[in-house]
Order: sequence, then structure tokens, then C-alpha cells
Amino acid sequence: MAEQPLKSSFELAMERLKKKDAEEGVESKPLTDAQRADIAEARNFYEAKLAEQEVLHQSQRRAIVDPAALEELEQQYRRERERLTTERDAKIARLRRGA
Repeated sequence: MAEQPLKSSFELAMERLKKKDAEEGVESKPLTDAQRADIAEARNFYEAKLAEQEVLHQSQRRAIVDPAALEELEQQYRRERERLTTERDAKIARLRRGA
């Protein structure tokens, strides 16, 4: 009887999750090459948009001395980052589903 090597906690957790998904009827299918390419393109696009927002934010931030105006700028920046991140995640989710 050959002994099986010990599994890591990660491997055990993944097995439990796969078993749970199978019991709930969740199907797991691998991504196609086209989906992977589209997801990578979406990530690159939104990474560039976030970097652009960072540069603009830093530029505007240097010009402001009023604390109230600075706080407003920070809030706008956080909202814009959150919007872009949410858009990116939604687009990637759509691409994973094949839509």
C-alpha cells in the first residue's frame, strides 16, 4: 500500500470548496484563451486609468493649500478609484461568464 504525501492546508481547503461547489451544482469550467486575453486587456486598461487618476490627483493636490478643498479632492479621488475598480471587476466577471 503506497502512502499518499501529506496535503497542505491550502490543498485541503480547495478540495472542500470543490466538493461544496459540486454539492450545490456549481460548474467550474476553464477560461478560453480569448477570455484570458480579454480579461488581461481589461485589467491593463483599468490599471492605466487608475494610474492616470493617481497622477492627476497628485498634481491637483500639490496646488491646494486649503484643508477643506484638500479633503473634497481626496473624497473625489476615492470615489473615482472606487468607480473604476467596480467597473473593472464587473467587466471581468462578465468576461468570465462568457458574456
